[in-house]
Amino acid sequence: MEQTKSVLAQENLDRECLDNKNLVTKIDGDTDKNRDREGLKYESLKYENSDAENLAQENFDQANLGQGISDQESLGTDNLKIGNLGQEDETNKNPERDNLDQEDLTTQKRAGKKTASKRRWFWAAGICALTAAAFVTGTLILRKEIKINPILAERYEVHGVDVSHYQGTIDWDVLSQDLDFAFIKATEGSTHVDDRFQDNWQAAEQTHLYLGAYHFFSFDSEGHKQAASYIDTVGSLDGKLAPVVDVEYYGNKKSDPPGRTEVIENLRAMLDTLEQHYEIKPIIYTTYTVYNDYIKGEFEDYPLWVRSVYCPPSVFWGNKWSFWQYMDTAMLDGYAGDQKYIDMNVFRGTKQELENLTIQKIMY
Repeated sequence: MEQTKSVLAQENLDRECLDNKNLVTKIDGDTDKNRDREGLKYESLKYENSDAENLAQENFDQANLGQGISDQESLGTDNLKIGNLGQEDETNKNPERDNLDQEDLTTQKRAGKKTASKRRWFWAAGICALTAAAFVTGTLILRKEIKINPILAERYEVHGVDVSHYQGTIDWDVLSQDLDFAFIKATEGSTHVDDRFQDNWQAAEQTHLYLGAYHFFSFDSEGHKQAASYIDTVGSLDGKLAPVVDVEYYGNKKSDPPGRTEVIENLRAMLDTLEQHYEIKPIIYTTYTVYNDYIKGEFEDYPLWVRSVYCPPSVFWGNKWSFWQYMDTAMLDGYAGDQKYIDMNVFRGTKQELENLTIQKIMY
């Protein structure tokens, strides 16, 4: 019994201890729960406070940024005002300098206009003077009072003359001095023979000159008949220069020129006949007008003797010419005829090259 009571007492004691222990455990659990709740509340409050503080800081920063921009704008405006004020002050300080600068600019413009006007007058006067000089010079050249061709002709080595009955009786020993060649008129048209041809031909053969005989071409006669007249009159040209056909306007032919086709046909017939007979291409003498009307494009392969008494032949013919009649108003010693002037010529080449234009074959 006693033992049973002890056991019961011990059991009761164990229950009380267990209950106390459970109570303590419960109290501790409730305490932990309360602590967790307080910690959670604390964390939430902490986060809320932190968010509030961040928002407040952002608002503060934005406010400061806005204030900074405003301050900068204000500062820029103030600087601008200060600059404008400075300019106004500078302008107000220097009105006399501005007026002076404006006056100087106006003076410079006036001076520039005067200078430009003077230059225009200078150039106008110069142009007028040059025009007048060119006109006067041209007139004097056309009147043959100023002769530039003789000066230009001096550069050529081989010089000569061409003559006809107009020079009358010629002393060839005198005339031939300082000359290298001479062309003597032989025939004209199909029947005419120059009055002085035979005398001139025979006398000139006694000199050192290279000689040639020329024919004055007629627009009113058949070409082959004119060639026959030349051949019958001149005969052999052994050792002489190639035959010459003088093609130029005469009478009213310049104002009423003959048809191109007919002229070319007759001229070609004469040239072909002479070339066949003398076995050398004839020389064509012509003027610039006739050259363009009939010779150009038709007889380009013939030696050309050109008349150009006012300017060098290169102006009109370039380098196509072989002989140049540069003057028709020369006066030399050795002749006495109705015509006091004589024609002067040059050959574009050397004496050796002139030799190539002579006929070497003896004609029978």
